Amino acid sequence: MTVFGELLFFGALVALANVAGGWLLTGPRAAAREGRLLRYLIALGAGFMLAAIFIEILPEVVRLWGRDTAQPEPGRAVLGAMTLLLSGYLLIHLFEHTVAPHFHFGAETHTEAMLPPAAAYTAIGGLSIHTFFDGVSVAAAFLVSQKVGLLVFVAILLHKVPEGFTAASIMLASGRTSRQALMATVVVGAATLFGVLSVAALHARVATAVVYALPFSAGVTLYVAASDLIPEVNHMERKNPVISVIVFAGVALFFILHLLIEG
Repeated sequence: MTVFGELLFFGALVALANVAGGWLLTGPRAAAREGRLLRYLIALGAGFMLAAIFIEILPEVVRLWGRDTAQPEPGRAVLGAMTLLLSGYLLIHLFEHTVAPHFHFGAETHTEAMLPPAAAYTAIGGLSIHTFFDGVSVAAAFLVSQKVGLLVFVAILLHKVPEGFTAASIMLASGRTSRQALMATVVVGAATLFGVLSVAALHARVATAVVYALPFSAGVTLYVAASDLIPEVNHMERKNPVISVIVFAGVALFFILHLLIEG
């Protein structure tokens, strides 16, 4: 399989996971499937993503930025990378608190705030920007190495179902139909795939693009894990303390897969 084919394959899988999340809310017997699975996926994804960022992605970022620099101090060598990481983090913060201020993972409960259709479509637009960078993260990681790519792919995949569920929930809370809610998840998933293809196209023209895309996408991923998923876990653990333990299970899963891929 070519590099482009590999990126397209894994990008399509994470995009389909968005649609699967919407189907949980809009498909037959939706109410029976929407609860516990999503809570556990959010917690598992939070732990896995945090481990992937600090154990796999950031060391690769430091290696890439320190490889071709003449800076004698490692800190100065990666200053640009850390600036890009912070930029990625702040960009998603900006969109989630201005373009899509009602966004959170899980069922939308603020029906009075989301009732105007324009607000729902704006939220889906903000979420699509968010998922675009999910695709950027997957593509940039695979262009570094297959090991990094597989681990980041799993990290992104774990939160894609709750992401799609959220998109569908926002649409339903605004009075849209189940079909429209499911189509919203298709749009969100397509944004993910567009992020993958954008990095692939840029890399084909600028070989060093991944050096800049990886730390930026790491900042986006860090925001999702630390500022989106962990607060949801903290909220859910009031009713079910086991949810917090699942975060550690996500970290353990990362190390298991890390060792298996390494082997």
